[in-house]
Amino acid sequence: MALGATIHTFTVQLADVDRGVYHELALRVARHPSETEAYMMTRVLAYCLEYEEGIAFSEGISSTDEPAVLVRDLTGRVTVWIEVGAPDAERLHHGSKLADRVTVYTHRDPAKVRAPWAGKRIHHVEDITLHSFAPGFVDAAVAALERRNEMTVSVTERELYLDLNGTSLSSPILDHPAV
Repeated sequence: MALGATIHTFTVQLADVDRGVYHELALRVARHPSETEAYMMTRVLAYCLEYEEGIAFSEGISSTDEPAVLVRDLTGRVTVWIEVGAPDAERLHHGSKLADRVTVYTHRDPAKVRAPWAGKRIHHVEDITLHSFAPGFVDAAVAALERRNEMTVSVTERELYLDLNGTSLSSPILDHPAV
């Protein structure tokens, strides 16, 4: 019998001073058995850091034609394609042709994430940004992860301050060009 997804809930107080976004979020996140906790945590952080009207988690691993997180306008058109982890060049190419903006959040070494993209055809690759965090930041957040989570996310001058279930962490949000 196949294992089902593990459901995690997040009550998030979001204060992104850099973008002027202040919101309380109630997130219900399904973690597929093949998805690592670090990937899921990065997916939740990407959602918070990109939060705007129309944002949603995709169907996840079962949806191969959508990114981990996306933003749709009122007509249903994808306007922002948000990948997590280490997507391949084909996914970025597809997303860049479909959406106005493509961005990637990773919990891995950004140099190793970008290396396979070199020399590959990616539509508007110069407009794609890869975001990462300080080494160990996502792993420390995963250590504080529970099934029900209270989380505060604050961003000031590209510095991320995270309080997760009483554990306080911080990291710069590091931006890297895709190539």
